[in-house]
Amino acid sequence: MEKDISKELKGVISKMLEPLKGLSLALVIEGISGYKVHSYNKSSNEDRDVLDTLIKVAKEVVINVNKNGIERSRPNEVGNDIEKFVISELNNHSFNSSIPLTLSGKKKSTGYPDIVFEDKFKRINYLECKTYNVNSIDTNLRSFYLSPSSDFKVTTDAHHYGLSFQMDSSIIATDSTKKIYKIVNWKILDFSKIELDVKYEFNSNNKRIYDKSVVLAESNT
Repeated sequence: MEKDISKELKGVISKMLEPLKGLSLALVIEGISGYKVHSYNKSSNEDRDVLDTLIKVAKEVVINVNKNGIERSRPNEVGNDIEKFVISELNNHSFNSSIPLTLSGKKKSTGYPDIVFEDKFKRINYLECKTYNVNSIDTNLRSFYLSPSSDFKVTTDAHHYGLSFQMDSSIIATDSTKKIYKIVNWKILDFSKIELDVKYEFNSNNKRIYDKSVVLAESNT
């Protein structure tokens, strides 16, 4: 016998089909982690110093990357290579940086944010590295994802910045399946002001899909 589903539950599920839109990253991060996201304050000497340093870092990354370029088959692989250049230059400018540790103390390279660094004022900051193509910058193509986690990488109140590089791949590598990517532009972003959308997803697993109560017929060959 099928379970009865109340009108209230039907209403909840129908609401889930309507995505939440325009949520600020600051609101989402605080909701997930309990930690506040500080916005850049141009009146703050400390914030201006961080921005000035990030500008120097971006310029040095361009020089270092463009010496030889980044050889990759797919453009979405380039972003991972950029991170090591950014971490190196942050450290060169006395911003102690690394991959963030989760709440449980694990070093986790995947997921938001990419980098954590301590500025000259002993403040913790988070930095997300992005790459983009000039043809996609003004489109609705989804390019940022944030998944809730019980072992999140944000573990303190902090500023959240983004460092994004426009990549050009006009040069074909020796291996014709790959291209050489170089930087032609960069942007520093205040991630506290980014708006996010939420789209609910229903999912299952093999244990439940192939449960005996579900299987109607089967055969071994």
